[in-house]
Amino acid sequence: MNNKKFIILDGNSIAYRAFYALPLLNNASGLHTNAVYGFTTMLLKILEEQKPTHLLVAFDAGKVVFRHEDYQDYKAGRARTPGELSEQFPYIRELLDHFKIKHIEQEGYEADDIIGTLTLQADQEAIPTVIVTGDKDMLQLVSEYVQVALIRRGISEVEWYTPATIKEEYGLAPNQIIDLKGLMGDTSDNIPGVPGVGEKTALKLLHQFDSMERVLDSIDEVSGKRLKENLEKYRDDAVMSKELATIHRSVPIELPIDSLLYTGYESEEVGKIFEKFEFNSLMERVGQEATVEDKSLAEVDFTIVTEENWDDFETMLCDDCCLYVELDGTNVHRAELIGFGLEHDEKVVYIPYQTAKQWTGFQEWLQADNGKVVHDLKQAKVALAWHDLRIEGVALDIMLASYLINPSESKFDLQEVVKRASGQTILSDEEVYGKKAVKNKLDAEQVGAHVAKKVTLIRKSQQALSEQLQEADMSALFHDLEMPLASVLAEMEYTGINVDLQQLKGMGQQLEGQLSDLTNEIHQQAGQQFNINSPKQLGEILFDKLGLPVIKKTKTGYSTNADVLDKLQGQHEIIPQILHYRQLGKLYSTYIEGLIKEIHPQTGRLHTSYNQATTATGRLSSVEPNLQNIPIRLEEGRRIRQSFVPSEDSWVILSADYSQIELRVLAHIAGDENLVEAFLQGADIHTKTAMNVFGVLADDVTSDMRRQAKAVNFGIIYGISDYGLSQNLNITRKEAASFIERYFDVFQGVQEYMKDIVEKAKQDGYVTTLLNRRRYLPEITHRNFNIRSFAERTAMNTPIQGSAADIIKLAMVNMSRALTEKKLRSRMLLQVHDELVFEVPKEELEQMKQLVAETMEQAITLRVPLKVEVSWGDTWYDTK
Repeated sequence: MNNKKFIILDGNSIAYRAFYALPLLNNASGLHTNAVYGFTTMLLKILEEQKPTHLLVAFDAGKVVFRHEDYQDYKAGRARTPGELSEQFPYIRELLDHFKIKHIEQEGYEADDIIGTLTLQADQEAIPTVIVTGDKDMLQLVSEYVQVALIRRGISEVEWYTPATIKEEYGLAPNQIIDLKGLMGDTSDNIPGVPGVGEKTALKLLHQFDSMERVLDSIDEVSGKRLKENLEKYRDDAVMSKELATIHRSVPIELPIDSLLYTGYESEEVGKIFEKFEFNSLMERVGQEATVEDKSLAEVDFTIVTEENWDDFETMLCDDCCLYVELDGTNVHRAELIGFGLEHDEKVVYIPYQTAKQWTGFQEWLQADNGKVVHDLKQAKVALAWHDLRIEGVALDIMLASYLINPSESKFDLQEVVKRASGQTILSDEEVYGKKAVKNKLDAEQVGAHVAKKVTLIRKSQQALSEQLQEADMSALFHDLEMPLASVLAEMEYTGINVDLQQLKGMGQQLEGQLSDLTNEIHQQAGQQFNINSPKQLGEILFDKLGLPVIKKTKTGYSTNADVLDKLQGQHEIIPQILHYRQLGKLYSTYIEGLIKEIHPQTGRLHTSYNQATTATGRLSSVEPNLQNIPIRLEEGRRIRQSFVPSEDSWVILSADYSQIELRVLAHIAGDENLVEAFLQGADIHTKTAMNVFGVLADDVTSDMRRQAKAVNFGIIYGISDYGLSQNLNITRKEAASFIERYFDVFQGVQEYMKDIVEKAKQDGYVTTLLNRRRYLPEITHRNFNIRSFAERTAMNTPIQGSAADIIKLAMVNMSRALTEKKLRSRMLLQVHDELVFEVPKEELEQMKQLVAETMEQAITLRVPLKVEVSWGDTWYDTK
């Protein structure tokens, strides 16, 4: 028995998989390390689990290989290796040197060929061998002595292949894998194969004829006229494809397997390279302790301001100060104000709230126009308003600056913003105060020390963020839109919207009655009582007792999610009842009980919080409660809006809604003549699209035609595919593809825009809105088709959706100014996507109808007019 165990790693394949499986990581010096990290985790897994006696890593040489001489277009379709990956290959080789693992490349050959040559040697010497790779081409090398460990799911799983498993999966011997490739080709390597022959057809042919050569010699025996024609016509391509897919097993290398003996690594040496790459989480696996560079901010000298000493700090109340507002609680409408951190010229003070509310000089400074720098201006303004204080004169909000610079980041809290901007860290509130600590009961020294660090890091982040805004040409967007908007949103949040609690409770009682009736009906149809909210019990009723077809199973039983129930529509009368029960249950728990719980005890109003730094497109979102998501498709959902009423009986609710704003923005950006003309004529855009696409007159457009046109009009904005459209309209993919094709025949400018914006995104790495808001798209050149396609759709959509979001933000800022300038009592209450909601005294109604429409329609000048629909009523429900 041979005691050797030889493992060969396909270096390029593992590096590629690691790069695309992990987010783009950097060490402190800016080196990208995700491919190196993923490669290292796979290497450690192999060393720990397989314990090889002999080890080698093979790489592509990166030069033209002999296959290019046979076929010039070999691998021609592959995207160029991203620079962020190619720069990591030298470091992977350096890593291997520290592990004392030999690595090799041979000019003119690929890693596959080196591996093929060495596994032939292993076969001849009967050495048990494992190839670790992500490339299925290696399956042709499997033999009695050679196995393939095929990496799946990024780099987290491995599937083992032996002659038996290949036979089980494909019904083939390993040496037939190249016949399979010859017939079906390989798009990733631009190997043509035979058109129309996929894996299923190729396997069927090989099961019948054994080899590709026999298939080509027996074309007359093949069933299917089209298949016969293609096999005959593309015979030479098939032969060439097999040759290209065949791994070369005689690379001129002098490398006996005995010379690849692996004796292990020295822990200290590997620890050094891990330290360089900052792989601290892997240190223990190689017997080393992580020596993490301490990036946390050192203790900051500060003074606590009191009534006795505040005169000593009057000089700090000047221009260009950094300010931090410390709160106890995450909901700004209910949080306690604890104190303030103030920094100027490297001098830091902590001002407890009790001091601040007595210190007139500080309150006057808060309201002065003096270029303050803060984190989260909107939150600061709302928090102070709840405590009868006011803050004005803020020049820079580092949260909003960080958000504009990279809106795809997931967090914009102070800790994350300053870490990205300054490279330094501070402890979180929970780490300092504990989970349930009440800050106003903590020692002022402890709170002050933490707040002093926060305000110091605001200063350390200020310059970098300001410079990045200028470099990205977003200073105007920041100063003219986002900063003024923060003040507008703060006022809307603090104002809140009035709620008729009795109306809301009455609706709750009605829903309870409906849910009770539905429960009885469902139990009657099921023939027994059960818990409708239990997926397990519901699954047993639907699939075991009622015998409905099983759509999907989970680990715990049957799936009963919405998709499954939709597919069961028409199978039993219980299905629509369950769906209706779920809809009403969601309304009751989320929008009746949920809204009642959120009514503020002091005002009796709902005070939502708008997220100004959340969505990558620039859209606003709303939480605690989410007033943008009240369902309107269901009548019971619409009726919830009856509870939203004006503050006074003599007032009304006014709603102003942009009409088809995203399609109008598309017409402007794409400049498509037909689309622009339709809007200039004031036509119903969906009817107009149906006329153009179906070639009929307006009077001949059916409701179904208009419905399809509407689905395409809005779907195009999101880069909809034929599959997506077919699902939306319940038509075949062929019909959907034909519809999209006819759409682009009419609106060629839109198609050109889609193509051009994707190319520009690939060139620049980002797309912009009309107001120059950027969204970076690093995945736009991703090797993975699905990831790349999503980025391409995002590139198409972001300029449209983001511009629409910018326009309504502009309208809000302009509308707020107009209300102030005209000294109107009317108040802006809500923003819900493309809609603004106001409460208006009846004597101001006519003026407001005109003012709101004009302000919103004139927010920006486009090739096509913006149109706003204004309505009003006693409740929000009555405005529609």
